[in-house]
Amino acid sequence: MGKKALIVADMLRDFLEPQGTLYLGDAARGIIPFVARKIAETRAAGGVVIYVCDAHAPDDKEFKLFAPHAVKGSRGAELIPEFQVLPGDYKVEKTTYSCFYHTGLDEIFQREQVAQVEIVGVCTSICVMETVKELYERDIPRLVYREGVADFDPEGHAFALKHMQRVLGAEVV
Repeated sequence: MGKKALIVADMLRDFLEPQGTLYLGDAARGIIPFVARKIAETRAAGGVVIYVCDAHAPDDKEFKLFAPHAVKGSRGAELIPEFQVLPGDYKVEKTTYSCFYHTGLDEIFQREQVAQVEIVGVCTSICVMETVKELYERDIPRLVYREGVADFDPEGHAFALKHMQRVLGAEVV
């Protein structure tokens, strides 16, 4: 029986601070206490906390769709101050919506013997849903906390939660 991992997606300054280039709003900030509680619970239970964080190049192709954000090494790419990577945690930098594409996350899962994953973070309709899709492709049980995810688009958020449950087999609680 393997470990449980908590993936904390993109809880970064550019998304969660009012001066961030893609600030998701006060409702997104509202998930911070829940996410903090899940991180503490995961650590206490001997699980693995994995922060997956955008770390884009200054000329990233994603900037044709979204304003430049979370450029590697910038303040906007930092975790918000409410969270910090502690010994035993992982921080995985990603350059695409996927937390698995050229990141080494598969190797972390293998090393830590991850058998199931819980997901919190932003954006529900983009990186969270892409993470769930990747977990589905790997046949890893996945759970998304409705109270622990947020999006800039309420309709996209609602669609993503349904899609992750109905199409990608995630448990959404």
